[in-house]
Amino acid sequence: MDPAEERRETKRQKEFINMQGYVADSEYGILTRCPCGGRIIDEVCRKEDYDTLPGKRFFTCKKYEADGFHYRQPWVIGVQEHIERLTKRMEEVELVIKWVPKVNNQIERLEAEVKALNQEVDNLTGQVYNLSVQVADLEKLCFD
Repeated sequence: MDPAEERRETKRQKEFINMQGYVADSEYGILTRCPCGGRIIDEVCRKEDYDTLPGKRFFTCKKYEADGFHYRQPWVIGVQEHIERLTKRMEEVELVIKWVPKVNNQIERLEAEVKALNQEVDNLTGQVYNLSVQVADLEKLCFD
């Protein structure tokens, strides 16, 4: 075999193996699309299928071929992984919900502080105005 052709074949094999790994890594939960772009369908095995139990369900690519580039995942595994993911998200949401009252209390406290600081700024602004009037009156007396 030509060395250049052998290198090309080796590259093709490596790309093939990498793509199979990517497809295997992306199978998690209930699938929505296959890497080939095909639609995922619910498939139920018939009695004629000798390699599996009749009635076993799968999430399968509509264009499924046993080449490693299309999805065919048992229904039970997909649903189980999806439930695990939803359970994890629910736990995260519960933690956020537990923090909501504390955050609301902090917001109310900060709003009260802002209101008090605004009143203080208004008072200081009034005092500055009074002092500027007194300075103007003193300047008139001293320099006239």
